[in-house]
Amino acid sequence: MTTVAGRPAVASIAARLERLPHSRWHVKVRFLIGAVTFFEAFDQLLAASALPVLMKEWHLTTGQATFAVTAGSIGMLVGALAAGWLGDRIGRVRTVALGVAVTALASLAVAFSTGIEMFALFRFVQGLGIGGVVPVAATYINEIARSDRRGRFVLLYEMIFPAGLAAATLVAVWVVPNLGWRAMFVIGALPVLIAAALPKHVVESPRWLMARGRTEEAERVIAQIEAEVVRSSAAPLPEPATDTAEETSQGGLRELFRGRYLRRTAVVSGLWFVAYYVNHGISTWLPSLYTKNFGLDLTTALTYTLLSNVTGLLGTFIVALVIDRVGRRPALVAALGGSALALGTLALTGAVSGGQVAIFASCTTFFVYAINAGLYLYSPELYPTRNRAKGAAFGGLWNRLGVILGPITVGAILGAGGSLTLVFAQLACVAVVGAVIALFAVETKGKTLEELNS
Repeated sequence: MTTVAGRPAVASIAARLERLPHSRWHVKVRFLIGAVTFFEAFDQLLAASALPVLMKEWHLTTGQATFAVTAGSIGMLVGALAAGWLGDRIGRVRTVALGVAVTALASLAVAFSTGIEMFALFRFVQGLGIGGVVPVAATYINEIARSDRRGRFVLLYEMIFPAGLAAATLVAVWVVPNLGWRAMFVIGALPVLIAAALPKHVVESPRWLMARGRTEEAERVIAQIEAEVVRSSAAPLPEPATDTAEETSQGGLRELFRGRYLRRTAVVSGLWFVAYYVNHGISTWLPSLYTKNFGLDLTTALTYTLLSNVTGLLGTFIVALVIDRVGRRPALVAALGGSALALGTLALTGAVSGGQVAIFASCTTFFVYAINAGLYLYSPELYPTRNRAKGAAFGGLWNRLGVILGPITVGAILGAGGSLTLVFAQLACVAVVGAVIALFAVETKGKTLEELNS
C-alpha cells in the first residue's frame, strides 16, 4: 500500500474504493441519499404546482407571480454557495442533513403563509436548503463510485431527481384541487425525518476524510465499508491497485480559476446556466400557460406537466445506460442539440394548442433532464477532493442564475404581450449556445477522480 509520511496516501483510499464490487452497501447508500434528493426535487417544484391557484386566490399580477417563483431560486443560489464551502469544510453527509432539515422546516412555514410576501420569504429559506443539498449529495455519490461504472452509477441515482419532480406534479394533480396548495407544502416537510436519520446510517466520504488529514477516521470508515461489502457479497475482495494516481491539489477556492481548472470551470458554468435556463424557462410556466393561454382546466394542465416530467425521467434513464460508453462530451452535445431542435420546431409551428405544446415540451424535457443529470455527474469529476464540493456548488451558482433568469425572461415576454413563438424561439437559441459550449468540455470517461486531478 502506498504511503505518504507514514500514513496511507489518498491513492490507497481511492484504490480500495475502486476495487469494491457493486453490493448492498452501494444500494443502501444510494437509496438513502436518493430519498433526500427525491424530496428536494419534490419541494423544488411545489411553487409551480401552486402558482395557478395562488394567482387567482391572491389576485397576483404576472410580476408578483414571477417574484413568488424566483424567491426560491435566489435562495437556491445562495444555498449552493454556502453548501459548497460547508461540504468541503464539515463533510458531505453533515451538510446534506443540514440542508434537508432547512428545506423541510421552511416548507412547513410556507404552508402557513398568509400573503405573497411571507410566501416568498419562506420559499427563499427553503431554497437555501434545496440549493445546498443537491450538488453536495451528487459529490458524495461520485466519491464512492468506481471509475469504470461511475457514469451509470451516478446517473441511475440522479434519476431520483426527475422522479421527485414527476411525483410533485402527480401528487399535485389530486391534492391541489381537493386539499388546496397548502397541503402540498405540508407533504414537503416530511424529509425532516430523513435529516435526523441520515448521519446514523451513511458514513462520511473516505476520500474527503483523507483530504482533510483525518487519516485514522478515513481508515476506519473504508474498513467498515469493506467489511459490509464482504458480508453482502460473501466473497473476498481483490487486492487494490498499486499504481493509482494521487491528487496534487492543495485546495483553495482560487484554484478553480487557475490553470487547467479555469477552462473546466468556464465550460461547466456555461453548461449549467444554459441547461437550467431552458429547463425552468419551460417548467415553471407550463401549468400557467396551459390554463391561461389555452383555457385548460387545472387537472388537465397538471397532467400535461406530468407528461413532461415522465419523459424527462426516461431521458435520464437512457443517458445513464450509454454515458460510460459514449462519453460525457458527446452525450452533452447531443442532448443540447436535441433540446434546441424540439424548441425550435415548437417555435416554427406556432405553439397553437395546449396539446402541441405538451408534446414538444415533453420532447424538450427528455433531453434537458438528461443534461441536468449528466452535469451532476460531470461537475464533481472535474475538481480535486479538497475543492470538489466548492467546484460542484459553483456550477450550482450558475444553474441557479439560469433558474432565476429563465422564468423571469419568459414572464417578461408574456407580461409584455409577446407571443409563445418568441418564448420558445429564444429558449431554442440558448440551447444552441449550450451545444457549442459542450464541444469544449474535457472528457472524463473511465478515469478515476485522482487521475483527472493529478
